[in-house]
Amino acid sequence: MLFGHYLPVIARVSRRSALFVLILAGLSALQPAPAAEARQATVLEARVSKILDGDTFTLSGVSRRIRVWGLDAPERNHPGGSAATATLRKLISGKVLRCQLRDMDRYGRHVAQCVLPDGRDIAAEMIRAGVATEYCRYSRGYYGTC
Repeated sequence: MLFGHYLPVIARVSRRSALFVLILAGLSALQPAPAAEARQATVLEARVSKILDGDTFTLSGVSRRIRVWGLDAPERNHPGGSAATATLRKLISGKVLRCQLRDMDRYGRHVAQCVLPDGRDIAAEMIRAGVATEYCRYSRGYYGTC
């Protein structure tokens, strides 16, 4: 046997690997259960209750604010911010939206791709209106303007 003297070393490595896998499996079982909100459906459907700026709003019955995925609108206190906010207000105020949750941002807002009852995408409409731009870093060219 050419490699016979290595068998005890190989056996020790295999036992260590098996032990490592068992430890990892045990640790993963100790992970806390996901938060209730994370277990909820990834689609929200509700009436718009408040427009905060050109790319953020709230839905009735939803505790977190919604940030429109793929959209970059100027802040309210920056040039163009009032126009973006007014356009979003005219577009979605009081309407029932269907929002596909895509992420959670660093401010704790849901980042969602939302459509109007007639199927129009909110971000696409804001971009088309010229009051906001595609947020290419996240959309990766989804709206075709990057």
